[in-house]
Amino acid sequence: MAGDPDFHLARGLEGHFAAFTEVPVIDLSGFRNGSDRAAVIDALVSACVEVGFFYVANHGVPSTLVEKTFAETKRFFAQPESIKQRLHIRHSPIHRGYFPAFEENTNPELTGDLKEGFDLARDLPVDHPDVLASKPLHGPNVWPDPELSPDFRPTMERYFAEMAGLGRLLLRCFALGLSLPEDWFEDKVDAPLAQLRLLHYPPQAGFIEERTLGCGAHSDYGCLTILAQDEVGGLQLQNAAGNWIEAPPIPHTFIVNIGDQMARWTNGRFAATRHRVINRSGRERYSLPFFFDPNYDTLVEALPSCLAPGEVPRYAPVLAGEYLQSRYDATFQYRKDAPDEGVPA
Repeated sequence: MAGDPDFHLARGLEGHFAAFTEVPVIDLSGFRNGSDRAAVIDALVSACVEVGFFYVANHGVPSTLVEKTFAETKRFFAQPESIKQRLHIRHSPIHRGYFPAFEENTNPELTGDLKEGFDLARDLPVDHPDVLASKPLHGPNVWPDPELSPDFRPTMERYFAEMAGLGRLLLRCFALGLSLPEDWFEDKVDAPLAQLRLLHYPPQAGFIEERTLGCGAHSDYGCLTILAQDEVGGLQLQNAAGNWIEAPPIPHTFIVNIGDQMARWTNGRFAATRHRVINRSGRERYSLPFFFDPNYDTLVEALPSCLAPGEVPRYAPVLAGEYLQSRYDATFQYRKDAPDEGVPA
């Protein structure tokens, strides 16, 4: 990997490049066209059990759309800080908008994540029943000024829809792999707490120590995450032995990982793998994680098919939305501060 010659990593921050078999590449075409559904399902289940991460190829999302989404992401973050701050996430009661570096802290042992981001979710009108009922995390998105960014909203809305479709396809595979009906997850994600996050990581130089990383070590909070990486790299994941494995970008693939709620559903059978980001490339890094999480009111508890006779669930049942809120409360500084009075949502 090309990098800044002046950086120096502290002990434990150096990942190693593993053979791709450690983070498998799974071709989804056999499931999508029906030619070999069983092979795809078996490969996905093995990856979820053994790694918790996998790449997906032939996923059906147009490469041109991914490229356009990255271009709009770069254009947004290149704006002056004063313009981005108008969209600060603290102004939104439903966790939408821009956040600057160190606003999020995914690992409480760190000083904060060295990244800036922009959060989008299902864009609900103000007269939607869930919005009228003030249901947490439900409502309209925050959007940049269309005169400054005319292509931003249509691009993000199209990308969001494509990611939701891919998320549903993967859940159909998971259901069959867990000895459930193919549509078992459908009514758990028909109003999902899905979130598209745009991220920008500045390059790190000098002495890089564990208290300040691009993104601290953590597992994701929900069901599954579908990540588009740019060519820069920097993602590392922790294997069962505690070693940090590099997960470099592979053209025309997404990398997918299991979140806490899927681990709970499967009683720990599917791994919610810890991961982190260190941008030692000497370049700006951009990524597009899409978090496909259950409906707010979904009760997440161990599936019978994941419990051996007499086995006790490892996790207490949780309400999906309440769990997600609790993780935002723990990791975003603005949610710990006093409310921002007098600012329109």
